[in-house]
Amino acid sequence: MDTEAQHTERDPSSGMEDGSRSARVSEDTNDARDAEDTAGAGSARRTSSWRRTAFVGGACVTFLLLLSHFVMQPFLIPSRSMEPTLQVGDRILVNKLAYRFGSEPGRGDVVVFDGTGSFVREQPRGNPVTGLLHDGAAALGLAEPDETDFVKRVVGIGGDRVVCCDKNGRLTVNGVPVEERYVMFGDQPSSVPFDIVVPQDRLWVMGDHRSQSSDSRDHLGNPGGGMVPVDKVVGRADWIAWPFGRWSTVQGTDAFDAVPAAPAGGHGTAPHG
Repeated sequence: MDTEAQHTERDPSSGMEDGSRSARVSEDTNDARDAEDTAGAGSARRTSSWRRTAFVGGACVTFLLLLSHFVMQPFLIPSRSMEPTLQVGDRILVNKLAYRFGSEPGRGDVVVFDGTGSFVREQPRGNPVTGLLHDGAAALGLAEPDETDFVKRVVGIGGDRVVCCDKNGRLTVNGVPVEERYVMFGDQPSSVPFDIVVPQDRLWVMGDHRSQSSDSRDHLGNPGGGMVPVDKVVGRADWIAWPFGRWSTVQGTDAFDAVPAAPAGGHGTAPHG
């Protein structure tokens, strides 16, 4: 009797202990599942955040590339050829819309152009992937421009007769002396004499730092005579964007205001004394 009673008394207690263990196991399992769900949700959020960041970054780069291709492109100035107007390390913003709707480069404009065929010979294409990466970096102003890209000032347009120098050492355009105040202090207008007539749809360009500039003068004997085709002009340099201390517009010039339009036939007149 006592034994049965003891068994009877122990049985409920034993059942409660088993139930408690089952409850604890169930709670532990649920906690583990909750932890897994939390970890999974955190991982999903991180993946989603990374994807959003990558998407936004890609969209920004794409926008900048489209902007630089069609509207405005930064260029890094690698040489002293345009001092004092532009200095080594300047990043300029080139307005690609300046000549897009019928306008053409004018005398005094500072332009960026592709010198292929006028300043440099055609070169065989290199590695297309490397070229694409460089073009993208150059388009964002993070790398030097292609070796075929140049920045110079327009001195003569189609039909102009450009002569250097008159008896006072000045450059003349269509017989009118030009006071080139933008030229580097101490430089002559040109140490190389020339007398040329610019063909239609071509440009005669020179650097502001004449003693440090390889420009139209240096290519007189090349095919094209150093003249740059208008359709090779990338755009007009309108702003200096970097460094911040030099942030400004690229100043225009009134040096050519008195120069008359080229006469019909483009032969110009004899330079004044």
